[in-house]
Amino acid sequence: MPNDKLTDAISSHVACVLKEEREKRNLSLKMLAKKSGISRQTISYVEQEVQSPSLDTLLRITSALGVDLAKIIARAQKRASKKSPPTAKP
Repeated sequence: MPNDKLTDAISSHVACVLKEEREKRNLSLKMLAKKSGISRQTISYVEQEVQSPSLDTLLRITSALGVDLAKIIARAQKRASKKSPPTAKP
């Protein structure tokens, strides 16, 4: 599967948007891990872009957050197309 700059940018922004959604809901990594059935470390790695999540992982995280994965990806694509760097809080 080709991996170009746009794909990398979208992946980076997906990680950022997921973190923003978690923080908007005042959920800690531990709380989201419990709700999603995904380990805290895996969620942290996804948010930090250390690990690329599988589709199953993304679906479980977005379901636990109560957001639609398609909307997360659309937001990430929109940000990536503006060529702006991700803006997640440290």
